[in-house]
Amino acid sequence: MTESATRNPIATTAAPTKTKPSQPPHVLIAALGTAGDVFPFIAIGRALRQRGHQVTLLASQRFAAEVAAAGLGFHALFSNQESAAMLNDPLLWDPKKGIGAAWKAQLAMLQRLPDFVAGLPADAPCVMLTHPIGVAAAALARTHRPDLRIVTAYLAPANLRTCHDPLTIGYTAVPRWMPLWLRAKLWRLAEALTVDPDTLPSLNQARAAHGLAPLTRFWDHMLDTADASVALFPAWYGPAQPDWPQPFSHAGFQLYDPQADTPLPDAVRSFLAAGEAPIVFTPGTGYQHGAAYFAAALRAVRALGRRAIFLTPHRAQVPAQLPDSVLWQSFLPLRTLLPQVAALVYHGGIGTLAETLRAGVPQLLVPCAHDQFDNAQRVEALGVGRTLPMSRLRSGSLQRALAALLASTETRARCAELATRLAAEPDATVVCELLEAQFEMHCN
Repeated sequence: MTESATRNPIATTAAPTKTKPSQPPHVLIAALGTAGDVFPFIAIGRALRQRGHQVTLLASQRFAAEVAAAGLGFHALFSNQESAAMLNDPLLWDPKKGIGAAWKAQLAMLQRLPDFVAGLPADAPCVMLTHPIGVAAAALARTHRPDLRIVTAYLAPANLRTCHDPLTIGYTAVPRWMPLWLRAKLWRLAEALTVDPDTLPSLNQARAAHGLAPLTRFWDHMLDTADASVALFPAWYGPAQPDWPQPFSHAGFQLYDPQADTPLPDAVRSFLAAGEAPIVFTPGTGYQHGAAYFAAALRAVRALGRRAIFLTPHRAQVPAQLPDSVLWQSFLPLRTLLPQVAALVYHGGIGTLAETLRAGVPQLLVPCAHDQFDNAQRVEALGVGRTLPMSRLRSGSLQRALAALLASTETRARCAELATRLAAEPDATVVCELLEAQFEMHCN
């Protein structure tokens, strides 16, 4: 019997008559990853709370303050030290080994998430909204609560395997002429070589401890386990594919910045007022290996005669001596900053991408791992930016890419068009209603 056939015991057996629960519905949100991954889930949690739901967000301890400020319950799945060790692992940013590195760093969730669920009141209906990599732990939690409903939230199209276009496996763009059967074989081969060996041994050990059968394919389990799936990106960015899990909904980008109302520091406002709009460079809040990135950026902006802001919490990555035309900052609210800049050069993380689209700013993506290559391909197809893979990043190539991007009137017009479109996108209502429907299924 397949995993998908056994994923929902309620659907495969006659459901007993249920009485109205004595406790209010409880939404559990498993948010894994860096700020760009976690903040959309905070946005959803706030919307759920406004609709009267009890919400607990499970994430790294490093996000405890932001979750508390949003008025949500919080439970730490990982300590600050564990999160720092994961981000400091160079393999996390390797295009072939990144998934395995992320999995190994978060193995503790296989114990901690089920333990947390087991300790909840038995008479309170629960539904879990989870990042895809948290699905395996959610399935283990279901052994404690067979009535637990699971909804997977996909932050980017690359988190969903498909054999249809556009198809990017790692940093390789698969040609459009390749037949579907061969694409499926490529996926299986890629997973067998780069995903399954790192994930299945530890996962199957945990499953055996919970009395569950072993798995043979990690990605199949991740896609097939949930009762429903939702895309936290709009259909125009990533249209639904025939081989995506069902039922499936699009909810649009869930944009959230905990410091959106915080004014820019005086030094930044003075810098912005002192000359032409700068180019902003950031490899992402979690990236800790960007010395070569910022060195190339400094040489490129000097050659172009442009001003720049280097944005990273890790000062050691930035050249020690910066000219007056370049400003370093550890963190700035992108919602406030981006409307005042000429372009953004970044890693291609989906959270930053969404904020850049909203600001209508030309973007240059420098992808190195995970969903970043697929995001870069989509940005180019939308006409709002260009791509320069990290493996090819040199000051000369960066200078040429930036010069072409800044000179393109078509790119600026397309950025403005999509910013207007994004402003009309729906809020978190789709996600809230989807989770509420799961509660109804629990009670009926």
